[in-house]
Amino acid sequence: MPATGALSYSSYRTYLECPLRWKFLYVEHRPEAPRGYFTFGRVIHSVLEELVRPFVVPAPRRPGSGDGQKTLDDWSPGSSAAAPPRAISPEELVQVYDRTWSGEGYTSAEEEARYRALGRDLLMRFHAQFLKHPVVPVAVEEHLETRWDGIPIHGYIDRIDRTPTGGLEIVDYKTSRELSAEDARDSDQLSLYQVLVENNYAEPVERVTLLHLRSLVPHRAPARTRTTLDPLHTRLGMVADGIREQAFEPTPGRHCTRCDFRAVCPEFRTVPAPEEARLAALVDRFEALREDERRLEGELSRAAENLHRAAEELGLHRVPGSRSVAIRRREEAWQYSLDSVRPLLETAGVSQRLGRETSEEVRRLIRDTDVPAELRRKVAETGSRQVRWYWELENGSGDSR
Repeated sequence: MPATGALSYSSYRTYLECPLRWKFLYVEHRPEAPRGYFTFGRVIHSVLEELVRPFVVPAPRRPGSGDGQKTLDDWSPGSSAAAPPRAISPEELVQVYDRTWSGEGYTSAEEEARYRALGRDLLMRFHAQFLKHPVVPVAVEEHLETRWDGIPIHGYIDRIDRTPTGGLEIVDYKTSRELSAEDARDSDQLSLYQVLVENNYAEPVERVTLLHLRSLVPHRAPARTRTTLDPLHTRLGMVADGIREQAFEPTPGRHCTRCDFRAVCPEFRTVPAPEEARLAALVDRFEALREDERRLEGELSRAAENLHRAAEELGLHRVPGSRSVAIRRREEAWQYSLDSVRPLLETAGVSQRLGRETSEEVRRLIRDTDVPAELRRKVAETGSRQVRWYWELENGSGDSR
């Protein structure tokens, strides 16, 4: 694997969508054009971090993880950190928002103004709800790393909360227009975060949540089971293997319309002007040869069939020509009715001997002397021989060609 470090959810998703785009981003480090909705999300996350961080009460970590971070066991009751946290006021929140705001990536001043008003509104409503229904955050914007059964992964988690029963809840903020409970249930991102938290924190993850910031509706799902996490681990392994083998072929699709690398992607690059005439001639030549190939395949098939009929009528297997000898070869295979074989084996109690249900396996079973001879004969009688004739050419010296 190139020196790209652990897989994040974003890099995993990028590779699944298009391995070549992954290479452009994570190997060649090509920049993408800024987009307003990404800028908006970063700003909102930063402001919420400043609002929530004073309320964080760290939780015990697993041995070897987060060595430089305090836990409850390290917390001194007499320290100044024991003082009750104070939430910033709405006015202070607006000041933080204005200081953090960025206009990068918006397509117009009108678009930026709409997003800025939206952000101020959802932050004010979040602030009010946060004070009315306080939570116990264990961490905010927490960067975690681990190895998941051999695969290095990492991620930045928006928030980890203490649940009423003492476990942990993973909270991921979403600024998208729409969100549903199914999104939380099916989210690979939340699954990856659960593995990161479980491998770094001593307490169990009880639930995972997508918090829809526009409506302030939390879409919750129970923590994933080991079984439900297995498919994600398999997909992550496939991505890691592809990266290690430098499998970076493009996969065209609807996502191409929003890709910044179309100009350097072989699926969309145009032929340089000095090469147009030469490559056009090659395409025309290829097209003509392909047409010749189709025509010759038809002629070859007809010639072989006519030769076969003549050889059948005359009882010949070798037919000399002016330069070569055509030799008639036979290829045969046995086909068995598995619908007929299966009941015979089940009745005799030896169905487990068949293995894979293929004609090759049935043929092997017929030759198996541990199977009763009478049963093997019954199975053999369900078969039919399939014969295919073909021709080889041999020159005058006896060499095939």
